[in-house]
Amino acid sequence: MLRKALPLINTIRELGVDDEIVLNVIGSIDRSLFLPPTLTHKAYENNALPIGQGQTLSQPYTVARMSAILRQHIQEQGINTPQILEIGTGSGFQTAVLTQLFTHVYSIERIKSLQFQARRRLRHLDCYNFSLKHGDGWEGWPSKGPFDGIIVTAAAATLPEALLAQLSPQGCLLIPVGESDQQLYLYQRQGDEFIHQIIEAVKFVPLVPGELQ
Repeated sequence: MLRKALPLINTIRELGVDDEIVLNVIGSIDRSLFLPPTLTHKAYENNALPIGQGQTLSQPYTVARMSAILRQHIQEQGINTPQILEIGTGSGFQTAVLTQLFTHVYSIERIKSLQFQARRRLRHLDCYNFSLKHGDGWEGWPSKGPFDGIIVTAAAATLPEALLAQLSPQGCLLIPVGESDQQLYLYQRQGDEFIHQIIEAVKFVPLVPGELQ
């Protein structure tokens, strides 16, 4: 673990995330690499930070919480080679974390310039078990599914039904839903039915349909 990450990891642990594997992964990735140069001094604060194009690098606690929930579900279902879909590559930090936890990560980003930068960072970190796509996150990536886990890093005004349809029989979807008031939902597939629960209140940028160059 990076020495400079220790205070942040302790803060996340105090906030209730106790998955030490997830915490070690987050603490081993230099968060400053995913920020504009003017903000690298804030890399180890427990805050979301702007990365341009109206997007943000998610709060470290939120990255840890969502990653831990996803990992717990995969473990409980006994899935040996989990395939994960991420909606909203953004800076690539969450993607980098997921690549250290799961077999393969498919990630969609609607803003081409952010996708380009994320790919460069992931290659720099020697991450190779990922596939990136420039496209509309509302539609998912049906040709690569079904997915054992889907994680959405932007808030949808309503639940994207296309994402539920791309879950494997034991898959789960983690997604923030809402506009001014947002809640993080966990949907779990059980055959042809879905059960869901609210995890906690969150604050994400909106999940916007369409794509940008």
